Amino acid sequence: MKLWHRNKLRRKGTPDYFIVACIAFLVLFGLTMLASASSNLGKMKYNDTYYFLEHQFLFGFLPGLAFFLIAANMYYGRYQKIALWLLLIGVILLAAVFTPLGVHAKGATRWLALGPITFQPSEVVKPLILIYLASWLARRRHQQKSLGQGLVPFFLMLGTVTALLLAQPATSTVAILIVTASIIYFVGGARMIHIAGFAAAMALIFMGVIYLTPYRLERIQTFFSPSQDTQSSGYHINQALIAIGSGGLTGVGYGQSTTKIRYLPEPAGDSIFAVIAEELGFIGGVGLVALFFALVFRILMLARRTHDKFAELLLIGFGSLIAIQAFMNIAAISGLIPLTGTPLPFISYGGTALAVFMGIGGIIVNISKYV
Repeated sequence: MKLWHRNKLRRKGTPDYFIVACIAFLVLFGLTMLASASSNLGKMKYNDTYYFLEHQFLFGFLPGLAFFLIAANMYYGRYQKIALWLLLIGVILLAAVFTPLGVHAKGATRWLALGPITFQPSEVVKPLILIYLASWLARRRHQQKSLGQGLVPFFLMLGTVTALLLAQPATSTVAILIVTASIIYFVGGARMIHIAGFAAAMALIFMGVIYLTPYRLERIQTFFSPSQDTQSSGYHINQALIAIGSGGLTGVGYGQSTTKIRYLPEPAGDSIFAVIAEELGFIGGVGLVALFFALVFRILMLARRTHDKFAELLLIGFGSLIAIQAFMNIAAISGLIPLTGTPLPFISYGGTALAVFMGIGGIIVNISKYV
């Protein structure tokens, strides 16, 4: 019976073309909007209007396309066998940024240089942790309710990664991983009291970190009083809100944003949604949100249909990751939560993030063949 079930799971079907189409549209839309959002910045800094687009294409899209094609055609069950090794690789990469291989820029040490390749381990570690958690919970279905065999190992693993990320610092990545990991842990069968205890412990740690680091505390204070200092701590969010408001219902037109030229910080990165809302208006912004919603909803529907616990947890983890990161970016730049510095999945400038999310998309598509 078990052999029959395994063979049934391995029987390939067709991929979910709706998911493929959503991912393809998000990536192409991201490159298109990046061309507009970064044009003036590229001209001023590098005398090349398409510098950021070219860099994203070469170091984000092309590796991401390779990852997507490989992942879409490699049986997802193989990741379960090497999940621990993937986690160890992720932890080693996070620790390596504090060695001479680490690159310090913009007040943080988040990049790693291996020869000609520079990337962000904090982006790479996201899917690796989710793969490990899905594998661990799928193999130990009756142990996660235990304090010693469930909550303690979960807390130690996530605590180690959290410490390394906070030291970089990469606070928003920590928040995304904690929420996503908690969702997988809960769906995997953990006791609610353990989830509540873990959440309380992490909340206390976060409050302590925020209180002890002035720039993080300033972001919280700015969130509650964004108009108090519009030329300093509140400058970023106020310019973002001006850009969003300037777009109106239908936008000022593609490439016609004025805020991106001199006023809006990080127009190609964290603030790209503000450029989208200004140029394509409320309709364009809502359309993008609707596309993210459709993609995540489809992924979660696949999770409900699968009979493989590992695949189910993996889909829930990846779907939650995309949803939470997209929400944090859009909500932060819209003034609904404090600014986080979180890139918008598939859209924002950043080669590592784009390649990682395209690789995640490939794994999702591969799972869809067996559902």
